[in-house]
Amino acid sequence: MVDPTVSPKWLTKVLMDGGSGLNIIYAKTLNEMGVDRTRLHPTRVPFHGIMPEKQAMPLRQIELPVTFGDQFNYRTKTLTFEVVGFPATFHAILGHPCYTKFIAIPNYTYLKLKIPGPGGVITVDTSFQRSYECEVECCGHATAIVASRELAAIKREVTEEASHTKKSSRSFEPTESSKEVLTDPDSFEGKTARIGTMLSSE
Repeated sequence: MVDPTVSPKWLTKVLMDGGSGLNIIYAKTLNEMGVDRTRLHPTRVPFHGIMPEKQAMPLRQIELPVTFGDQFNYRTKTLTFEVVGFPATFHAILGHPCYTKFIAIPNYTYLKLKIPGPGGVITVDTSFQRSYECEVECCGHATAIVASRELAAIKREVTEEASHTKKSSRSFEPTESSKEVLTDPDSFEGKTARIGTMLSSE
C-alpha cells in the first residue's frame, strides 16, 4: 500500500519487477490518488526498457511512503518514484530499489513476496487468476500500441510516397547541368529555353 493516508483502492495493480532499476508510478495514478503536485520535484535522467527501442523521460520524481503488511505486522519505507505520463495497465511498478530497501525475497512460481517484519515474516501474495487477468490486459494493451504505431508508420509512408510521386510528375530534373538561353535574341519578350552546358556552340 502506497501512502497509508491515501485510500489504497487505486493501487490494486502494482507490478513487482525485480529486474527494473527504477520504481515507477503513472501520472494518472497520482491524479486518482489526489496527490499534491507540490510534492513532485524535477528530474532530467532518461531511462530505457519501458518503451521498446526508445528512451523515456520521466515527468517528475516523487517520494512516497510504501507499507507492506497489516496493522499487526508491517514495515514502511519511503521510496523514490519516477513519474511517467504514458498509459499503462498497472498503477505502479516497484523495482529493484524497493526489493533492496525492504530486503524482500520474491518467489515468482508461487506469486509470493517475503519481507522481514517486526512481528515475523510478512507475506504478500496474489491469485493465479488475478495474475492471468493482468497478463491478458497487458498483452491487449501492448497489441493496441503496436497496432497504432504500425498504422502511423503506414500513413507516414503513404504520405511520403504520394508527395514524392506528385513532385516527380510535376517537375523536370535534368540529368546534367544546364543553362538558360534566349530563344530569340532580337525579341523583347525575353523568352528563354534551357539547354545542356555540354552542347557545342553550334
